[in-house]
Amino acid sequence: MKSYFSISHRPASNGAPLTYDESLRLDLELAKWEMENAYAGFDYATDPDMIDYYIYKLNASMKRYKYLLDKYSTLKKEAFIPDREESSGLPSMQEGALQLL
Repeated sequence: MKSYFSISHRPASNGAPLTYDESLRLDLELAKWEMENAYAGFDYATDPDMIDYYIYKLNASMKRYKYLLDKYSTLKKEAFIPDREESSGLPSMQEGALQLL
């Protein structure tokens, strides 16, 4: 018995070198694509072995997506938070120590 379900096309880069940020976003898109395909396969699985396979695949792809999402959010937080000493206008610890001497 054949069953048909919609699988979107795999995200691909344009072939140009990617920055770390772009590479992470592409990996996130790939992980999302893997999750969608695992859900689609699980919906149509009837054999107990295939059901187990798709459960494993779903768990693995969800963990990968969560990991990449955490890495991406950490990267974005670090990119927008300047160093406290530089942004406060106060001298750094070393400069303050030199001024006291």
